[in-house]
Amino acid sequence: MSAELADQVRRRRTFAIISHPDAGKTTLTEKLLLFSGAIQIAGSVKARKASRHATSDWMEIEKQRGISVASSVMQMEYRDCTINLLDTPGHQDFSEDTYRVLTAVDAALMVIDAANGVEPQTRRLLQVCRARNTPILTFVNKMDREVKDPLALMDEIEAELGMTVVPFTWPVGMGKFFHGVMDLRKQQMRVFSPGEDRVAGGEEVIDGLDNPLYAERFGMQYDQAQGEVELVREAAPEFVLEDFLAGKQTPMFFGSAVNNFGVQEVLDALVGLAPAPGPRPAIQRTVTPEEPKFTGVVFKIQANMDPAHRDRIAFLRVASGRFERGMRLKVVRSGKELRPNTVVTFMSQKRELLDEAFAGDIIGIPNHGVLQLGDTITEGETLQFTGLPFFAPELFRSVEVADPLRTKQLRAGLTQLGEEGAIQVFRPMLGSVLLLGAVGQLQFEVVAHRLEHEYGVKARIMPARFNVARWVTCDAADGGEAELKRFIDNNSHRMALDAVDAPTLLLEYAGELRAIQENWPKIKFHALREHAGLVFQQRMGD
Repeated sequence: MSAELADQVRRRRTFAIISHPDAGKTTLTEKLLLFSGAIQIAGSVKARKASRHATSDWMEIEKQRGISVASSVMQMEYRDCTINLLDTPGHQDFSEDTYRVLTAVDAALMVIDAANGVEPQTRRLLQVCRARNTPILTFVNKMDREVKDPLALMDEIEAELGMTVVPFTWPVGMGKFFHGVMDLRKQQMRVFSPGEDRVAGGEEVIDGLDNPLYAERFGMQYDQAQGEVELVREAAPEFVLEDFLAGKQTPMFFGSAVNNFGVQEVLDALVGLAPAPGPRPAIQRTVTPEEPKFTGVVFKIQANMDPAHRDRIAFLRVASGRFERGMRLKVVRSGKELRPNTVVTFMSQKRELLDEAFAGDIIGIPNHGVLQLGDTITEGETLQFTGLPFFAPELFRSVEVADPLRTKQLRAGLTQLGEEGAIQVFRPMLGSVLLLGAVGQLQFEVVAHRLEHEYGVKARIMPARFNVARWVTCDAADGGEAELKRFIDNNSHRMALDAVDAPTLLLEYAGELRAIQENWPKIKFHALREHAGLVFQQRMGD
């Protein structure tokens, strides 16, 4: 292991920002970029018709609706660290994309609306983080509004998320009487000035937590905060780095992202506390980031980031070694060779050519169908990274093109959108009408919008009779391919192939599934699949 490689890994921080919709996640993302010096002016995320939009929201439908429906990747430098920041969709209909993004990060920043507390989408995302023992930092946003009592919020987070909360800052007042936050570790108070558009070093700072100036300037709000701080100091445990890294403790910060307030403390904590890249499991072995040979995994594919070029970018998390532009690489699933010369790094829709990257970095490889979600790329070793989830859809629609002359464009568009995971596309084995599967209704609306504006195809999206989907496999010991073929032939009227040609059983009622399982005991029915995992194992075993 070279000293340079070890140093580059040590400097990396890769994290995702997660929250319920409208908690201020995209706003906080921009302010982190602002404080790091990566951008000079924050975009407006309030008005749909504003001339500036959130830096991380590049899709036309995002600008129109003022929501994030795709994950964005941004890289920035701060305090001798290279930070890879992934902004995820907050809307629950796009949770599958968020789940996949969470497999590519080493930590998460959870944003909570101080008026609403822990909301349903936050719980779901935290379950994914907890399952992976992902370290989590908590930012309680919107303290400049009338919000819940901070002690109640702290109790709610602990109860709902099953984690010990350790406050690093504490608010003095709220709403019109929000005066700032006490930094419990630095023993000082950062004073809030509403409407200020300042970056680091802009706020007034008062040293000490018992300074007599506080009572004089902030009155009863300080008196209340002082009592709460004393209570917290007695009741809350000490911060233990090992517990944080194991996902058992979360440091909590208060602020107002839209006012740039409290952002500095969060950014410093991300650099100081979040872990550098660690080992990643593959089917064959565990890969460590300091290994000299390059490995990486594709966790996201995005079509039409540059509509003028109809491009497809494969987002790849570097797992080990050093990437160099033009190096010879192998797509393990297909055995094909890659020599990428136009690899890019991102500042949302802005991209720059990349010469090198290290473990923890997120790089973009222009891709025309060669790479798929879940693909492992190496310098030649046969590896398959695990953990990239695909969930059986809960909603189904059939799709037809309004103009029959645009049928080819419809299929091309749906193929690309299916490959990037924006929607699940199924091709029935009998019949020509394509089926769409999704977790939420908004996914269908986004697909219709993107088909029209990115591919020039107006599509009719109509109800479908199916309500249940299961991927099907069969172990070699139970007859393998022959038994699976017999099952497919006998059920061809309700079989389809997904974007990677995995056979899928489609049913109208859950009760049908129980009956089929009883009649076909050797067949396995999967509500979750890890991309290419089973196919990979079967191919390597042949």
